[in-house]
Amino acid sequence: MTSTSGQTPVRRLRRTERREQILDAATQAFARSGYAATSLDDVAREASLTRALLYRHFDSKADLYRAVLDRACQRLVETVGEDDFDETSIPSLLRAAAADPDAFRLLFHHAAREPEFRELIDSITTASAEIARSNLAKRVPAGPWLEWASRLIPTLTIEAVIAWLDSGQPDPEQAAARVDQAVKGVIAAAQPR
Repeated sequence: MTSTSGQTPVRRLRRTERREQILDAATQAFARSGYAATSLDDVAREASLTRALLYRHFDSKADLYRAVLDRACQRLVETVGEDDFDETSIPSLLRAAAADPDAFRLLFHHAAREPEFRELIDSITTASAEIARSNLAKRVPAGPWLEWASRLIPTLTIEAVIAWLDSGQPDPEQAAARVDQAVKGVIAAAQPR
């Protein structure tokens, strides 16, 4: 698109590109202040758009936040997978977190504190515990310690990744091995004495 008034030409984005721009800006704004403290005006400012343009893509702030969380989940599944745990899982999780730290923090830190969106995190937590249980059942006998480890390992892993992000992503080549050590410690503690 060209301009005859001597102004810089403005490129109009396709609807999907504009939506991605809004989701990127919303991810940053929500990660900075959380859902409750972030207004649509904050998101519009972050995206360099008007609030009216936001409403062309999203019906409400809740709709926008849900879209941000859904996109974060989808990207996480694409990077990490969703139904198994193996030696590539922790490195993949760290790569996903490093690629989009704001989305990772939103999903596992902020959304967990928002009652309106808690069910999403609860479903992820439940699915993660089930995956951990099926993988641990080969190494830990059925019973309360298997249940304990199945719940603790996903939580430990997510919190370890968030702590790694918050610490400036130190030693990325060894980070996965360090998180894996902590996981192995839980597995060893859950095994019969």
